[in-house]
Amino acid sequence: MAKLLITTQVYENYGAHDWDGVGECPQYWKAKGGNDYVIKNFTDFGTITETIMVVRSDIESDNEYHREHIIGWEIVSDDYLTEFERDQLDYEGKITYSPKELVI
Repeated sequence: MAKLLITTQVYENYGAHDWDGVGECPQYWKAKGGNDYVIKNFTDFGTITETIMVVRSDIESDNEYHREHIIGWEIVSDDYLTEFERDQLDYEGKITYSPKELVI
């Protein structure tokens, strides 16, 4: 079996607030990491793009303060661990935060 791993990039808007009370701040979008999402037991390899489009609205967001966009995806084995999961095992000895599981 395999799972579809979807990776995102998150941005925060540092110009969305009037910091000094005098005028509007210029828009400044800062990359703030990203998230991983998985679809487990994925077998429909011929429709990966279509599957991404189905779950896209559950993942992406775009408003005045926050943006999250899909930047990549790949088919991985069921026992694949993301970098964040491996780091948790290395530093804490257990996985507390797993990728969000999407159901189609």
